[in-house]
Amino acid sequence: MEGTAEFDHYVAELRWAQMFALLNREEMLERIIRQFEDWVGKPIVESERVNCHHNYTEPERHFGRDVWLSRKGAIDATPGTLGLVPGSMGTRSYVVAGKGDTLALNSSPHGAGREYSRSAARRTFTRAELDIAMEGIEWRPTDAFLDEIPAAYKDIDVVMDDASSLVEIRHTLRQIINVKGD
Repeated sequence: MEGTAEFDHYVAELRWAQMFALLNREEMLERIIRQFEDWVGKPIVESERVNCHHNYTEPERHFGRDVWLSRKGAIDATPGTLGLVPGSMGTRSYVVAGKGDTLALNSSPHGAGREYSRSAARRTFTRAELDIAMEGIEWRPTDAFLDEIPAAYKDIDVVMDDASSLVEIRHTLRQIINVKGD
């Protein structure tokens, strides 16, 4: 319950984890920028940086009440707030700006979402299907990614169409490289 030592301890640990996630994303982005600069042989001129949480909790005000809002599978879509909505490792992703739908608690989907569980994807799809799905994208060909095959996810374009009242698409991104640990 809010106002107890247990709640305060939980929130402190939650804030630590959310800050760790933020700094981890920043570190990954800095490494990617450095590698890209090395590859093209000149500095990157950054015009905009989008770094959004998903699966997190924040104190917010909705319908006249102060609440702790948990966004699981969602991002902040407050008016003008920039966010990222990824498809899969082989489909488009989107940079979006929130429209501030109050009934949706200023939220939108944070990605395509799975159509198949990881274990179901491994049972359903083959490595040959994964190789075909990833044609034209740089990735590390391995069976370890079979559960991430694009067909294991919902169609990102349908998700974005369904979210059209929640966010405005600012940029469409096409995968050229996929980096994932295994």
